Amino acid sequence: MKLRLTALGAFFALVVSLLVLVPSTTAVAEPRAAATGFHISGRDLLDANGNAFVMRGTSHPHVWYQGETASYGEIAGLGANTVRVVLGSGQRWGPSPAADVAAVIAQCKANRLICVLEAHDTTGYGEDAAAATLDQAVTYWNSIRDVLIGQEAYVLINIGNEPIGNTNPGQWTSATAGAVARMRTLGFTHTLVVDAPSWGQDWANVMRDTAPTVWAADPQRNTLFSVHMYQVYGTASVITAYLDAFARMGLPLIVGEFGHEHQGQNVDEDTIMAETQARGIGWMAWSYSGNSEPYLDQTVAFDPTRLTTWGQRVFQGANGVQATSRCATVYTGCGPGGSAPAAPTALAVSATTSSSVSLSWTGSPSATQYQVQRAAGACTAGGAFTQVGTSTAGTFTNSGLAANTTYCYRVTASNANGTSAPSGTVGATTTGTGGPSGCTAVTTVQNRWGNGYVVQPATVTNTRTTAITGWTVTFTLPAGQAITGSWNATLTGTTGTITARNMPYNGNLAAGASTSFGFQVGTPNGNTQSPGAVGCTPA
Repeated sequence: MKLRLTALGAFFALVVSLLVLVPSTTAVAEPRAAATGFHISGRDLLDANGNAFVMRGTSHPHVWYQGETASYGEIAGLGANTVRVVLGSGQRWGPSPAADVAAVIAQCKANRLICVLEAHDTTGYGEDAAAATLDQAVTYWNSIRDVLIGQEAYVLINIGNEPIGNTNPGQWTSATAGAVARMRTLGFTHTLVVDAPSWGQDWANVMRDTAPTVWAADPQRNTLFSVHMYQVYGTASVITAYLDAFARMGLPLIVGEFGHEHQGQNVDEDTIMAETQARGIGWMAWSYSGNSEPYLDQTVAFDPTRLTTWGQRVFQGANGVQATSRCATVYTGCGPGGSAPAAPTALAVSATTSSSVSLSWTGSPSATQYQVQRAAGACTAGGAFTQVGTSTAGTFTNSGLAANTTYCYRVTASNANGTSAPSGTVGATTTGTGGPSGCTAVTTVQNRWGNGYVVQPATVTNTRTTAITGWTVTFTLPAGQAITGSWNATLTGTTGTITARNMPYNGNLAAGASTSFGFQVGTPNGNTQSPGAVGCTPA
């Protein structure tokens, strides 16, 4: 994102008036792209199987947080079908090397996400002296072409993020048309995403008014226009006018970024989400975590169990990810005509300690994952629930809780076609302090695919009444399985019995405090077993 709007204060009334003056121009052209990957038909984005695909997702700040690879599984676990990935082209950040980008694409595919890869260095060109040109961005894409060609069914290329600032936004048209044409000359057949000027917000309507010119520059007619909706889009009339303009032109549009506020000003996210849902327009909210403006973080410190208010709105709110996301049919189990699973039933508390609550429920036959949600206090109508974890079975233990405290829980079920309504609620109260001495470890399988799975989080909790200075966790992998990666712990062994020891930065735990680590496991095809009993020993 990193956008500014220096002219907004003086000219806001003019901006609003400009945005609602919708041109009558109509640009209708049949798509010419071969249907080997994503392609455009009319105003719709179609996947490689020819089925309509509506993006619902978020952005991952990968170039600045390259170690946060578990986030892809977490984002998928929250229900997203798309992730927009921030890369560097080398002028300000990066360059993100081909091997790194290939690994990102593999993560997206393993988690059944569609990847929208974007070069961030172009942000604010013409106003930010350090920014890259769109032509430099194209040169970067060509430098990593070997890992992009052949991925057209899973990857869209967002040529450059917010490529023009507020200074001379009119240059956007020729620069963008030239970038699109050059990408095609270089042999890229991917759907190309082009961001609007004026730091993405297009308050001067340059993209809106000249989109047909850019569309005509693409011989494959496979360009997707992207507007970023922040404080310019604070009222319903401005939002609907902009969407109406592209509908009249018959051109495809997504909301490539948006927030709930920006620079102290309101954004009408409710209208953005409602109108895009009604019109079948995709969106990716900004952003998962790590912002210089924390109010736009959807999670606290990349922890999917700690959704912010903005994160709850994006993933769990009306017209949000979990209510509207459907995965691309290029992935097994995704397809038109399917339905979300029924809500889980018989939710019950199976055990409590001073720092944990264990739950069980009767699952839904078509569910592939369950989302456990918690609210503070006794169960009441209108409780503020937030997701605290996921499970692929009908059980879950919520660790790291305060002693002698009451919580309320509910569970939803999801599959490739959507998320169920919530189950009934159940209340639980943790026991008092002074529970078992030592520590506990609880593992949660976050995501599973044909030949592997990710355990995230593996939560370690100090159950003593005094601090501990380290911990050791042991567990046993089923026969044939092997560790293929880990984070936030040092693992000894790759098969059989595994020992995980704390890192220097997460061994000191106060009484009742928790930390977490994670690991990835490779499995023989069809092996759905999870690690056996988990033990924990404090230092």
